Amino acid sequence: MKTLASLLSDYTFQTVALGSALLGVISGVLGSFAVLRRQSLLGDGVSHAALPGVVMAFLLTGNKNTEVLLLGALLTGLAATYLITLVVRHSRIRFDSVLALIMSVFFGLGLVLLTYAQKVPNANQAGLKRFIYGQASTLLQRDVVLMTVCGAILLLLVVLFWKEFKLFSFDSEFAETIGFGKGRLNLLLSFLIVLAIIIGLETVGVVLMSAMLIAPAVAARQWSNRLWLMVMLAAVFGAVSGVSGTLISSAVTGLPTGPIIVVCVTAITIVSILFAPDRGIIRKIYLMRKNRASFRLEGKPII
Repeated sequence: MKTLASLLSDYTFQTVALGSALLGVISGVLGSFAVLRRQSLLGDGVSHAALPGVVMAFLLTGNKNTEVLLLGALLTGLAATYLITLVVRHSRIRFDSVLALIMSVFFGLGLVLLTYAQKVPNANQAGLKRFIYGQASTLLQRDVVLMTVCGAILLLLVVLFWKEFKLFSFDSEFAETIGFGKGRLNLLLSFLIVLAIIIGLETVGVVLMSAMLIAPAVAARQWSNRLWLMVMLAAVFGAVSGVSGTLISSAVTGLPTGPIIVVCVTAITIVSILFAPDRGIIRKIYLMRKNRASFRLEGKPII
């Protein structure tokens, strides 16, 4: 095991930790709106739908640059989101059923294309499989710069449309009656969520990205009823998970960074669900037992 001082001074650790922290912040902020809009599973569908885009971008261009591969992932992710919205709007099929269908079809197509790509010359060196489970340890400085630029744009748009997103998340019908375009707001917010998912594919992969998007927001929701505080806490929880997961995987040989980051954010979520002061399960159990005890003292029947 490496000492803490040597880890913190290591350039590779600093790069991966910074990239993971940025991913945590971006995921926490955008995931908060996905949770409030009850579209948590959208992240799972979009992340799985991104795989064929990654492989097709490589097959069409022969380029192994991360920017090109993520652009392909963005296109198929947006296509999957559009198909889900289109089918739900013009049919009686429920959102979860459409999501499961689209996710399975796109992910299956991605695996077929990935198998084919391995037979193409030089495809074994493309590193396409890292997008399935993630490989945060391969993050380079230019990847972190790309994440920083995209993240800054996303956060700036969230700030600019804060009031609209807030109203749309809590009462979309009222937002439409006072002049806010429901379709346009939904399209913009879905685009931001999709872009946030695409940014994290190289770090945690298509399988685990949905957890990175939703878990910080779920944890933050347990601690606050105010949107701004929930978003801030989700960003902090995501960043802490990214840094702590990178630290653990770097200190212990053989532990993959992406899954450890997800384990860390899951631990934060479990602690929040159990011990949050108002919404925590422990608090509710305590109040329930206290109420039962008071009923017994007063001689009232307990239902």
